[in-house]
Amino acid sequence: MELRQLEAFVAVAEERNFTRAAGRLHVAQSGLSATIRSLETDVGASLFVRSTRRVEHTAAGAALLPEARHTLASARAAADAVVAVEGLTRGTLTLGVMQSGWLFDLAGLLARYRALYPGVKLKLEHASTAELGRLLHDRALDMTFATDLNGASSDVVSIPLLRSPLVVCTADGVFRRRRTIALADVAETAQVSFPPGWGVTTLVERVLRSAGIEPRADLEVNDTDTLLDLVAAGLGTAIIPRALAQLRPALQQLAITDGSWDWTVVAQVLAPAPVNPAARALWAMLSPGPSDASVASDRRGSSHRTPARGTSRTNAN
Repeated sequence: MELRQLEAFVAVAEERNFTRAAGRLHVAQSGLSATIRSLETDVGASLFVRSTRRVEHTAAGAALLPEARHTLASARAAADAVVAVEGLTRGTLTLGVMQSGWLFDLAGLLARYRALYPGVKLKLEHASTAELGRLLHDRALDMTFATDLNGASSDVVSIPLLRSPLVVCTADGVFRRRRTIALADVAETAQVSFPPGWGVTTLVERVLRSAGIEPRADLEVNDTDTLLDLVAAGLGTAIIPRALAQLRPALQQLAITDGSWDWTVVAQVLAPAPVNPAARALWAMLSPGPSDASVASDRRGSSHRTPARGTSRTNAN
């Protein structure tokens, strides 16, 4: 079994499509198929079920996937050890990012990082908070930027980047210009929400269940603009972070009377610290210094901490 075989296997498993996996690896599709067949011969089992539209892994493939990711991560760690000795003149930094990176100026952060370490290759992967957490624990990612759903945890370390309270967002006048609302009243309206697995969705589900309300989604969308459009058209209400509701000032924002809940976005790595030297350098840029240890307030009371040595400005998954 060779590393290139495992790389090919992981690419197909994640892309669920041979054409996309071949493009990701910059190889011919015929060569990729041959590599997978060779791997299946080596392990003595079929790893994928192929159809005209989609590729799904078999039970054997599902068992191999986490081990393949760990093996590739170990190989990267070996290469990183050499990079650490030579200095950050080369290397790869793999980041998992939720859709709302602009809220904490991810692009600005990475631009500053690139200016300091131009030889490091940056790789970004967009996914839901749930998927990013799984990939981080599989060591397929060096660091994630996602919703904090775990709080204090022994297996990960987090740096807060943004904190914004949940509010109820409706079309103007739906609740007769009230300023507050109980969750029971929200439950009586049509609900607009993000998909399952997104950080905001998981947080809202926890909030509703704490009030004895079973979550539901009458309209489900995977981007913030469309969600706000649906709310503005009077098609439903949405419980979302105030940082997102503020994108449409004309919409009504109501504080929740049942309690106060914050949506928190964090940078996260496996404990105790990043193994990859390239990731350690970015982690150091995010870590608060002596004069940057607090979380600052935003325009309406939600809060965020500006990454160290950088600036920040105010899609959620």
